[in-house]
Amino acid sequence: MHGARAVEPVTRGAPRRVLWVGEIDAEELAIARECLVRLTGCAVIRGTVPAPGSPSAHHGSDLLGTSPPDCILLAIDRPGRWSVEQVLGLSLSFPLTPIFAIATSLGDGRRRSGPPLQGVEELPWHDVGGRLARWFADLDAGLPGSLGLPPTVRREERFHEAPTFQPHPRPVGSLAPVTVAARSSLDLDGLVDLLAAAGHPIGERSIGRPQLAPPDRLVVWDAGRFDGADLEWLRLLVANRPGVAVVILDSFPRGDIARGALRAGASAILGRPVGLEVLAGTLRGLSTVAVRG
Repeated sequence: MHGARAVEPVTRGAPRRVLWVGEIDAEELAIARECLVRLTGCAVIRGTVPAPGSPSAHHGSDLLGTSPPDCILLAIDRPGRWSVEQVLGLSLSFPLTPIFAIATSLGDGRRRSGPPLQGVEELPWHDVGGRLARWFADLDAGLPGSLGLPPTVRREERFHEAPTFQPHPRPVGSLAPVTVAARSSLDLDGLVDLLAAAGHPIGERSIGRPQLAPPDRLVVWDAGRFDGADLEWLRLLVANRPGVAVVILDSFPRGDIARGALRAGASAILGRPVGLEVLAGTLRGLSTVAVRG
């Protein structure tokens, strides 16, 4: 199995630490960081790429101390932002630390030709929080998860091998119920199946927009293309159902659209079609936030 193996479960007293390298204030990257912290409770530490010959990749930061971070996030705010040599410098500074790239919408066209950095898993900015929330949960359970597979494993092999290291599915009903809404019956059925695979029972379901007073605290709304009318509906929904957590699926998430939805009361905005790991990790993080609150 390409050298991947399960690890011992751990009990963590301190939050996981993520070394963030590169831009952090651009709209989409800022949203990704906020969502990551909210869903995982991790500590995000700013870092820099080491200069040639430098032994460290975290100049000016004493927060890491002598122990490595749990992972490194390489922010790609524009195509060609990082070179293979720079990634190699990070890898030499932290030999056993996984490195992932965060891609913004400026790289959408370039992404068609494949990832530019060999051996670096690339995560869309809107998927980072949910994907890492699920991966951290896998690590806590003693499993490497799909992000723990060797970077030399091809994407097709990842999809094939990842279920080997997933926990046994929880029985439906052990997690919080979810209200589901989608723009068509086909999209609704697919989303219901995805949530069932994640272990969530389905509460109310509707075609179009969700009801303004959903019975469940978790709402997943496949909006297709989230627009101004949807934004007003979201405001009414959140006002009518205090404490609700609304996860919106958008075909082409952009920073300005996502920021508007978050300000209107959404808890997360994800791309569509959405992956099981991203959706399950997002809902897990939101449920954990509710328990902590």
